[in-house]
Amino acid sequence: MRAPYASDPLRSRGRLYPEEESAFRSCFQRDRDRIIHASAFRRLKHKTQVFIEHEGDYFRTRLTHSIEVGQVARTIAGALGLNQELTEAVALAHDLGHTPFGHTGEDAMHELMAPYGGFDHNAQAIRIVTNLERTYAEWDGLNLTWETLEGIAKHNGPVVGQIPYALADYNRLHDLELSTHASAEAQVAALSDDIAYNNHDLHDGLRAELFSTDELAELPILSGCFAEVDRLYPGLNYYRRRHEALRRFFGVLVSDVIDVSRANLEALKPERVEDVRAAGRMMVRFSPDIWSDLKVIRGFLFQRMYRAPEVVEMRKKVTRIVLELFPLFMESPDLLPKQWRKDVEDIEGDELKLARIVSDYISGMTDRFAIVEHARLTGAEPEPGLRASGPGHIRYADRISGE
Repeated sequence: MRAPYASDPLRSRGRLYPEEESAFRSCFQRDRDRIIHASAFRRLKHKTQVFIEHEGDYFRTRLTHSIEVGQVARTIAGALGLNQELTEAVALAHDLGHTPFGHTGEDAMHELMAPYGGFDHNAQAIRIVTNLERTYAEWDGLNLTWETLEGIAKHNGPVVGQIPYALADYNRLHDLELSTHASAEAQVAALSDDIAYNNHDLHDGLRAELFSTDELAELPILSGCFAEVDRLYPGLNYYRRRHEALRRFFGVLVSDVIDVSRANLEALKPERVEDVRAAGRMMVRFSPDIWSDLKVIRGFLFQRMYRAPEVVEMRKKVTRIVLELFPLFMESPDLLPKQWRKDVEDIEGDELKLARIVSDYISGMTDRFAIVEHARLTGAEPEPGLRASGPGHIRYADRISGE
């Protein structure tokens, strides 16, 4: 049963460009479907989560991460009586704006774009779904509903201070009320992101042998999960034991968010979705104890995984790729694919606008394509560990792909 504060597709604030409604899909279902069919969503398959995409077939990519976030988000939204389609749409779109090479690539891009307004992957996601996806006859972008765009922009909370240009440009056309909190559906998508990456980064770190199962069994929350598995299944196979423990860890996080969020909403007694936006605080949260324990786990992951020597070394290599590609295209825009050069012609030499076109192009690249393009344009052989192979590196000039 849907809660009174859930987002109602029949009361949506609509789209920037009015459309005839579907006879068999709600507006939020259409948003979700458009995101799934977008080029930017497909490219997440070849974008880094933590490990460079081609380093191993079993490691998470941005695409598998986004699918996992969507699955968690639907579960929590259903338990809280929220709109699952809107929640899933925001969850699936939340990482569309990521550069190649994950946060490493984003850090490099932000450094390069500092003189031109900076770079922010959340704002870039808005830019992609409102401008850079150019397949529809009547408009640029996907023409998503206000509620989905609000969720992408504000799922982590109000956007205050200096608003990234990629978000500010659209907000001038279609006010997303950036100073308020987002709907409960968007808040669920944000917490689902935390749950998904905390869980799967532990999986991937174990597979990469950056830490051991015994070390995990000493961490908060996880110690109880391993103890329960050992009680129920003494002598269980090593791999099954750790999977069972991590499965329980996952369940603890999901259950905690549902219980705490339900209590928060019952205390607030919102009668409509606007009451959640006006609450002045996030309604969807972890309990203080779980949040405190997660900080310990995140600290462990930071030291043992995100800053592991082999990961740091790879970060240096891929940072160099992004740092060297940007000036190449700034100095010689004719190196851009044909469809991108038309945009360059339209700006008539404006350096700020050129930088933003180059940023759009590079940030849209997959890991493999960035590696191959860097080698092709600089004449340098890819460094060991960066020799991409397979169909993901093939070079077609998709207008919005970066490839």
